[in-house]
Amino acid sequence: MVMYINSPLLAFLFYLLATVSCTASTNVDANLQSDEELSSFPIATDVVMGAERMEKLLPLLEGKSLGLVVNHSSMVGEVHLLDTLLSLGMDIKKIFALEHGFRGDADAGALIDDSRDELTGLPVISLYGQSRKPQDKDFEDIDLILFDIQDVGVRFYTYISSLHYIMEAAAENAVEVVVTDRPNPNGFYIDGPILDERFQSFVGMHPVPVVHGMTVAEYALMIVGEGWINQAEELTLNIVTCLGYDHSMTYDLPLRPSPNLPNLRSILLYPSLCFFEGTEVSVGRGTHLQFQLIGSPYSSIGDTTFTPQSLPGATQPPFIGRECRGFSFSDMEWEEVAQKGQIDLSWLIKMYEGFEDKDKFFLRNNFIDRLAGTDELRKQIKAGLSEEEIRASWQEGLEAFQLVRERYLLYPDF
Repeated sequence: MVMYINSPLLAFLFYLLATVSCTASTNVDANLQSDEELSSFPIATDVVMGAERMEKLLPLLEGKSLGLVVNHSSMVGEVHLLDTLLSLGMDIKKIFALEHGFRGDADAGALIDDSRDELTGLPVISLYGQSRKPQDKDFEDIDLILFDIQDVGVRFYTYISSLHYIMEAAAENAVEVVVTDRPNPNGFYIDGPILDERFQSFVGMHPVPVVHGMTVAEYALMIVGEGWINQAEELTLNIVTCLGYDHSMTYDLPLRPSPNLPNLRSILLYPSLCFFEGTEVSVGRGTHLQFQLIGSPYSSIGDTTFTPQSLPGATQPPFIGRECRGFSFSDMEWEEVAQKGQIDLSWLIKMYEGFEDKDKFFLRNNFIDRLAGTDELRKQIKAGLSEEEIRASWQEGLEAFQLVRERYLLYPDF
């Protein structure tokens, strides 16, 4: 049963009472959001995060032993959720750390070790080290696991892959899961190829497009509803929605969600530019314009040059100390990026065409196939297909996905 519960204090501002059914044991409160536009593109303002709605959250946690899946983005106003819950007397046993670590400052792909939080003394269990899935022993002393992580709504951003394994382990160990929701800054469209199960990996686990247009809580509902985890029907999933958001909007995050996404422009460019991570092209790691630059030592085109250096969050970036030639998007207004409402393949095609030795463009391990979720994109680029022709090949899959997605939405759609 999925239950939509009103908050007496905020009901007249944000949401209404409704009830729907679901095969999983799932408790969800929902709301109506404002459609106020403060710029040429609608942006969510005055958002109330799920983690801030203590009148809904605390009754789910009281009297239970807790594990927290949190990082630097897990803020309740100006205070971290961990500190907030400890101050309220909650029984927190441990923290689970995902990619980039509990503090959110580790390099992309850098393995995280188990540790102990210096401020609270709590054990920190790594889910981005020797294991990506919690072990049974990790759940021996907890009744409930709380997931509160800011996501950016892209399939290869690994937080949703971690969510999959956390939910599966919880179902197998009869541990409840609570997801406190946050806005998806790329939640105003869906786009990209649907993942082919032959290319399943930690940067793409489910048959969804690159940009799926869902919040973390909506995605959690889909994981359960589509039976993508073992014992999905056994999982008790409780969701606390955020307020002041709908799928027509983007959202300007107060904190960078990971070290190399420093601002809204980079977050909106990320779905288009991350394909370059499967090529011999830098996306600006090792500069202060991450995911706002593209360039390569092998490129013969472009009006911008840059030289990656070792920086926090990118200590060994691609092409460190080598001049890269390409293009900068750092002067683009974020509204200009958002208004496209789709993945932009033009730069991928342009950079491929600008390589003097095209055999050097794609990494030899064909990592782009993992990012795209298919080998078709790589083959289409090499075959010289236009952006329009490539995009046309996605449409049937996107239409089918849209019908599935609609079953799990908690907020008004675009």
